Amino acid sequence: MGSALNGDLGAWLASVREWLAEFGEEGVDRIEATPIAISHALPVARIVSAVAPTRVTDSRPLALFDSRSLWHADTTLESVRAALGDCKRCRLCEQRTQIVFGDGNPHAELMFIGEGPGAEEDRRGVPFVGRAGELLTAMIEKGLGIPRREVYICNIVKCRPPGNRTPLADEARTCGEFLDGQIAAVRPKVIVALGKPATSLLLGRDVAITRIRGTWQTYKGIPLMPTLHPAYVLRQYTEENRRAVWSDLKAALTRVRESAPLD
Repeated sequence: MGSALNGDLGAWLASVREWLAEFGEEGVDRIEATPIAISHALPVARIVSAVAPTRVTDSRPLALFDSRSLWHADTTLESVRAALGDCKRCRLCEQRTQIVFGDGNPHAELMFIGEGPGAEEDRRGVPFVGRAGELLTAMIEKGLGIPRREVYICNIVKCRPPGNRTPLADEARTCGEFLDGQIAAVRPKVIVALGKPATSLLLGRDVAITRIRGTWQTYKGIPLMPTLHPAYVLRQYTEENRRAVWSDLKAALTRVRESAPLD
């Protein structure tokens, strides 16, 4: 084989290993694969997509969270958690182990929002503690030089979607009320949206994350930086993707510091 094909196959195998590790962690025990023939002309991305499990998505319009706020200036994370209670407002409660509310500084200036908890998060009750969470923690602590406990991390939905699928519109809408409560309580200066589903749901439209990442958006008046999800970076662990996320996080931190009052 030529060196180019060897390199492609090596990248493919690394990506497949990450897919299998991620979905094994998420409890996926079966993968439907489409037979394909590998050739010099076949892109690695197509090979990976052929062996990756199909994720269930909702064909209905994306959820736009209710603009009428139930929360106010005196909202606290404790009051939001109390209002959430032992939530059974949507179907996601049926298979969860526990609600995964949030983690970090209740007065954080920087807030990270993903789409939903995975298997390890469902088991431990803390967001982003699996393989993707370990990478996110490294990005925050080693990359930005901030202890993880100084930021706030949560997801749009608080219960694990079955098979790690993308949250459906009605699930996101139901949980969005409590996400807005978390945002109202923490009052972050900047939000970092992790991945396509979280970014799409927050912005209320379908987005291509590789195109929109790194461009400033807003959510209810708060600067929002879309970036790649750590799980995506693990699957596509390239210098380009690592550099892209690093650039996005640096921009978010710079925005936070620029908004800080002068001494």
